[in-house]
Order: sequence, then C-alpha cells, then structure tokens
Amino acid sequence: MKGNESTYMQLLAGAVMVSLLGACASMGRPTGGDYDIEPPVYVRSNPAIGSTGVSRNHITIDFNENVQVEDVMNKVVVSPAQKNIPQITANGHRVSVELRDTMLPNTTYTIDFSDAISDLNEKNVLDGFAIDFATGDSIDSLCISGMVFEARNLEPAQGVLVGVYSDMTDTTITSLPLERIAKTNQLGQFTVRGLKPGDYHIFAINDMNRDYHWNRSEDVAFYDVTVSPKAETTVTTDTLTAADGSDSIVTSSVTRYFPNDILLTWFNEGYTPQYLKDYSRQERRKLFIKFSAPSDTLPDIRLLNGVDSGLPIDSWARLNATETRDSLEYFITDTAVIAQDTMMIEMRYLRTDTLDQLSWTTDTLRVLFKGAREEKRLKEEAEKKAADRRKKAEKKGENIDSIEAAEAAKLTFLKVSAPGGTTQEIYKPLFIDVEQPLDTIIAGGLHMLMLNDTIWDTITAPPLERVDSFGLLKFKLDMKWTPGTKYKFVVDSAAFIGAYNEWNNTFTHEFSTRKLEDYSALYFNVSGVTDSAVVEVLDKGDKPVAEAPLRNGVAEFPYMQPGTYYARLFIDRNGNGKWDTGSLLDSIQPEEVYYYPKKIVLKKNWDVEQSWNIYDTPIDLQKPKEIIKNKPKTAKKRRRNKDGSYVDDENDRRDQDEEDDPYSDGNFFGPGNSNGTRNFGNGMNGFNNRGGYR
Repeated sequence: MKGNESTYMQLLAGAVMVSLLGACASMGRPTGGDYDIEPPVYVRSNPAIGSTGVSRNHITIDFNENVQVEDVMNKVVVSPAQKNIPQITANGHRVSVELRDTMLPNTTYTIDFSDAISDLNEKNVLDGFAIDFATGDSIDSLCISGMVFEARNLEPAQGVLVGVYSDMTDTTITSLPLERIAKTNQLGQFTVRGLKPGDYHIFAINDMNRDYHWNRSEDVAFYDVTVSPKAETTVTTDTLTAADGSDSIVTSSVTRYFPNDILLTWFNEGYTPQYLKDYSRQERRKLFIKFSAPSDTLPDIRLLNGVDSGLPIDSWARLNATETRDSLEYFITDTAVIAQDTMMIEMRYLRTDTLDQLSWTTDTLRVLFKGAREEKRLKEEAEKKAADRRKKAEKKGENIDSIEAAEAAKLTFLKVSAPGGTTQEIYKPLFIDVEQPLDTIIAGGLHMLMLNDTIWDTITAPPLERVDSFGLLKFKLDMKWTPGTKYKFVVDSAAFIGAYNEWNNTFTHEFSTRKLEDYSALYFNVSGVTDSAVVEVLDKGDKPVAEAPLRNGVAEFPYMQPGTYYARLFIDRNGNGKWDTGSLLDSIQPEEVYYYPKKIVLKKNWDVEQSWNIYDTPIDLQKPKEIIKNKPKTAKKRRRNKDGSYVDDENDRRDQDEEDDPYSDGNFFGPGNSNGTRNFGNGMNGFNNRGGYR
C-alpha cells in the first residue's frame, strides 16, 4: 500500500500492538477450574534468538509447559531451504531441531514453525513462532509479511510455500530453489524472515514435490513488483493493570517490519502436457479418443485396413466432441468399417515434446472392438434359441417362418429424451437429447402445444437447433414461455432420422412453466468497478447457480429460486464473460475476485436490491465465513481440575465467541481502496514479523 494508506495502516498497527502488549502484561496461570486458552510461552533457546557465530546444527527451544509439534513435514520450514529434511521432535517442555545439511558460512538461518507448535493438553496453538541465528558475525533481520488466497474463491491458502528471489532471470523460478522461505498458517498468513536489505521478487508455490521451485503444473502466486523490506522503531504507550486493579502507563520501543501487507492470490495455469491419453471402441459403432489436455486442433485420423484403407476419418465417421476438444467420440457410419472387429488407424496429432513445445507426431493404433466376443456369444445363443423354436414348431405343425419374420420385423427406435424434467424454468430453453447423430429433422413433425383451459392449442415454436457446434446429440428450443402454463412438446414418429437409418417412435414431453410469483428477483448496484465485470450468485457450497454481466453498474437476476445465496464478482478484463486464470511466464495475474460480504435470503415473490462497493470490506473479510472451506482448526476448550488434570468442556461454544473468531472484523488494515488495490482486515492482526506473537 502506498501514501496515506500506508500511514493509516501504520497507525492502526501501532494501536493493535499496544493492545497486544497490554494483554501480555496481564496474563497469569489459570487457577483450578479455569479454562487454559493461552498458547505456550517461549522461554529460551540454544542458540538464543538472534545469535551470531553459530556453528552447531542442533537447536533446542524451551517453553513454559509441555508442547507438541504437529505435521512437521508440511508446516515447519528452514531457511535457507534444506536438501535433507531436518529432524524435529518435542519432549516435555523442549523442541529439538537437528539440521542435516552442512551449515553455510555467513548465513542467517530461520526455523519457521508457523502454527505447528501447541501445548500438549489443550492444543492451544503458538502461531507464527520462529527463531533465527547466523553463522557469521551479523544477522539479517528484515521481514516481508502478508497473506495468500486462492484467486478464484478467496479461500485462505494453508501450508503454501512462500519465498523470495533477490535476482531473477527467465528460468529462475523453474530451476532454482527460493532463497528464503516460509509457510502460510491456517489463515493464509506468512512472514519471510532473515532478509538482507535489497529488492526481492515474491512468490507462493504449492510445492508438491518439495524442490522449492515452481513446476508448471503447480499452483503459484506472484507479486507484480519487487519489494524492499525495511524496519522502523516506534514508541508505544501501554496501560498495565496490577493485581489490585490499579493502572499504570508505560512506554516502550517497538520495531515494526515492512512491507507487512503483501497480498498474493494463487492460481493454476491449467497446464497439462498434451498427449494421447486413451482410445477405445466399447461399442461397435463408436470410436472414443481422449487427450490429456484441451486442444484447438483436431487430429488427422486415417484407416489403414479394410476397403476404406487410406481414407480420412470424416469420410467414414462423424465427430461428437466437447467444446475443449479433448474428448472425441466418433460415430462410425460406414458399414464395412463397422463390421471390422479390429481397426488399424494412423493418427497424426499434436503432442508436447521434451522442450515443452507442441509438435506433430504420428502413431499407428490397433483398436479392438472389445465386445466382439460377447457379441459372438449372444449371436450363437440367439441362433440356438431360434433352432430350438423351429424344432418345437415343426413338432406342433406350426408355421415357424411367419413367427421368425415377425421377430425380424421388430424395430429398434432412435431414443429421444428431455433431460430438464417436468418443470420448465421460464428463462431457459427446452433441451432435447438424442442418442445418435441426426441426418434429418422433419420440421412438420415437431409440435408445441399449450393448455388453454382444457384444450391443447397448437402454437408456433422456434426451430430446434444444436446447443453448440461441437456436440451432435444435444438440441434446444429457445422459446419465450408463458409463466404458470402447461405445455406439451410432441415429436411425430420418424420426424428424426438418425445416421444409422433409425428413426424415433412418437415422443411426447409434457411440462409446466413456473409461475412468476414462485421467483424472487435480485439486483446488485455495484460501485467501485471501472472495467467489465461479471457477478455470480452462489449456493451454500460456494458454487455458481447464476451469473450476469455488470451493465451500467447493475447486475440483474430476475428469476431466482427462493433460498439462501451468496455472491461474488470478477473483473472480466478481456470481456469474454468467464473468469480467466493467470500466467506466470507471461506475468499475467488472474482476474480479480471480490465477495459480497453477507448472505442473501430470497423469498417467493420478493424483489431484493443490494448496494455493493467492492472496496468497502477488506479482502480477507469479504468472503462470508459460512462458505469458507479452509477454516482454521479451533482448539477444544478444556477445564482444568484442582488436581491439575483436564476434562473436555461438553458445552464448548468457543468457536461461536466473536473474541475467538478469526474471521471477526478486526479491520486491521482498513477498508479497500477506490484505486483498485485490495487491503487486509483482520488477517494480519497481531502477527509479529520477528518470532511470531510476543
């Protein structure tokens, strides 16, 4: 943050530190029957915090009570990054760390425990605790702090690796380990410690393979500009309360470290090396091909055996594909090819090579119809049954030819379905599915009827059309519906003729449209947005159920079902109507996301209008806590007996107490900014950059 915003945050931070110091001054050991809700207190370490000239690789840290260290592999990190995993154990009041790499000369070491340490009995977490020491005669003490969220949904990033580089080339992030590292805690907070003065590039990585640098398939976040850490000493005033209740004013010097407001939003580029993932022929008339990643280029496929040898696939099959063209379903229409149990095909397609570039490659594939054996068994079984029927008929003197002719004349109809059910939303098309590509749609055989009192009236309907240009099996009828009305869609027999010369039996779909009073209307008057934007209405699972573009500052949802909803907005930079991820190699940030900070309750026949300034609420307080998935674990409240033992409190309501709620509005870094920058609220409240909470 810059200018007066930085000054404002500094003043607020000073006020918070005064509050924290006052709280520390009045702490005491719980008496019998009280709740122990305090985390362990650091007593001493060997080497001591801030020591120089250290040569030992065995470190001990003592606390005022029995402690434990949980999830060491994922929570504890050592800077500089260690090739050999350190051994970290807890025994009684002591935590021991054994560094297994050779100690580097003139280097500051930091052991960052994040939120791994807690007391043994009550599981009260000592959050943000770290120690540092140096092998040289000086120690690097600067820090960078902030928070990491998932870009798409503002979920706090827990256990993500955050680090810096002091020097960058195009290949640094993909080949060299981060120079100084830290891990985010349960609230997504981080502090990278042990920094020298200078400029740094900041990254967050979901380091799945523990190599301390980014691989293209891993989640990543980056800060747009370099930052220069600094420290400032300020004088704070605190009120101490004595045992007799009297107050006294004391002043003390406090060192604050900047920047402490770095916001990183992680994303995944969606990169997957492209290769042929699968191919099969489960049905005689279908060839299925699956690629590992979306592609904008179709493969060139040619048959190598049979009478159609050498012909391209579009001469003997029809393609039904997903929009991303990574799943290809070919309906084989040539009867000679259908009859082949084994197909030899040549496929030329784009594949990612060893240089991470797409290049053309050619494979020869042997594709078996896997049902050939079962098909043969069923055929033999049918022939045996027919022979038995003929013998029985001959004994009875019956005319078996007419019976078998009737069996052979039985038709297999093309299947038609309406996946939307019997209730039609008035703002949606009617969807119709078929099971095979259609050669013919006879428009005169399609009828739309509307119930008028007790009479079905035929009405004019728009033509049936494909949902998209890639799929051959899904159609829609985009009609303006009358609310609260019964309709009937009828497809006459043989109005649809498929690619295999099969036609439909008469199909009737009867349905009703919802009444207008069954809906609720929702409107957002959004301020603070200057670019194109899209508003999404979310269900209780944080999943979009409706979306609308922002037009003249308003997003309209006129046909919402009653219920409880939430909302978010994303800045649609390229105007394509969908959220786009970022690209680290191209230095493109993901499109920004903002949450409406309250839930929205809609009832039948209600119009709800909400004003929403996307910068009013700090970014870490925007997402309603009801739909946050990465919630921090809350220690179970325990009561201490007079004999020193502990018992769980069956009436524990600690997580309902606003004082213990990590998502309560502390407003530490102030509101968002009208210039488009996004601030923190409670997120970094009390998070000390040197050694965690003190």
